[in-house]
Amino acid sequence: MAALELTEIVKTFEERSVVSDVSLSVSDGEFVAILGPSGCGKSTLLRIIAGLEHATSGRISLGGRDTTWLHPKDRDIAMVFQNYALYPHLSIFENIAFPLRIAGAAKREVGEAVQRVAALVGIAHLLGRKPRQLSGGERQRAALARALIRKPALFLLDEPLSNLDAKLRQSAREELKLLQKKTGLTALYVTHDQVEAMGLGDRIVVMNAGVIRQVGTPEEIYRYPADTFVATFIGTPPMNIVESPDALVGFRPETVQVGGPLGPDTTVFPVEIQRTEYLGNVQLIYASILGPFEPERVIAAVPVKGAIAVAEGERTEFVVPTEELRFFDKGTRLALTKALSHSVSLPRRSSEASHV
Repeated sequence: MAALELTEIVKTFEERSVVSDVSLSVSDGEFVAILGPSGCGKSTLLRIIAGLEHATSGRISLGGRDTTWLHPKDRDIAMVFQNYALYPHLSIFENIAFPLRIAGAAKREVGEAVQRVAALVGIAHLLGRKPRQLSGGERQRAALARALIRKPALFLLDEPLSNLDAKLRQSAREELKLLQKKTGLTALYVTHDQVEAMGLGDRIVVMNAGVIRQVGTPEEIYRYPADTFVATFIGTPPMNIVESPDALVGFRPETVQVGGPLGPDTTVFPVEIQRTEYLGNVQLIYASILGPFEPERVIAAVPVKGAIAVAEGERTEFVVPTEELRFFDKGTRLALTKALSHSVSLPRRSSEASHV
C-alpha cells in the first residue's frame, strides 16, 4: 500500500470546469470517502487518479512516484466500478484470476491467489459459477476479490454498493470496512450516500461543483461544518439554517428541545407548528420560525420516548443548547471563527439579548 498526494488537480471539458484546484493527501492504509451530489466531480476525480482521464493540470503522486501521466496499467491501482464490470462469459474463478493471467503469473500461483482472496471475501464456494448466477452482493464481493488479487498500492471504489437494496448495502458496508481493516488497504471511496461516507470513511472529503468544501473525520464534518452547503448536505434531517439580524445560525434537529426547559446556556427560537411525522424511533416536528428571524421552515427531531403532543398552528419554542449553535457569514456562507461567533447576538423569550 502507499500514500496518495493530489496537488492542484484541474479538469475542464469544453471550457467548463469539472474539477477545480483539488489538493488532497491520503495516508498509507487510510480509507477516505469522497462525498457529494451527482455531477459534483467526484467520479471524474477518481478516473483522473486511475488514469482513465487526464487532468488538465496538476500532479498525482502515489508512494512518492509521479503517476500523473502514466498509463493506467502502470499506476498500481485497482478500481471497482458501480456495475462491477465482471466478464459474463467467464466463471467467477476466471474473473478473479484475470489480472494475474494478464500479468503472466504461473498457474499454481493464480490458483492459490484466487482461493486466498475468495476466502477473504467469503465467496470461495461460488468460484465455479457465472456472474449471472450470483446475487448483487455476491457480484460485488467478486469484483472486490478481483481488485484485491494483485495487491495494488491503491483501491478506487466508485459507488460499488449503489445497485444493492438497503439491507444488502448495510451488510456489504460492514463487510467492506472489516475487509479494509484486515488488509490495511489504502482506499478512496466515491459515494453520494452520506451514511456510507460516515460509516466507512476514516476521513470524508465533501465536494460540490468540482471543489472540495471540507475534509475531516465524520465527527468533524457533522459537528463543525465548514459552510452551509456541508451543514445541510450532511445529516438527516439536515441542519436548520435561519437568518438572524447579523448572521446565519445553524442547529441540528436532534439538539432541539420543544418548549424547554430553558436554562442559562440555551437559546430560544419562537416557532409555529406546521405538522409532525412519526418515524418509529423519532418524531419529526416541522415548524415555521417567527420573528426576529427571517421566515424559514425548521425541524426538530425528538426521540419518541420524549415526544410531546403539539398541534398544527400551535406556537411554542425550539430551545437549543447554545454550545450546539453554529454561525455562518451571510455573504460567503462560510463558518465563522469562534471569536466572531461570540459577537453574534440572539434574542431570548423576552426582549433581552443573549451574547453567544
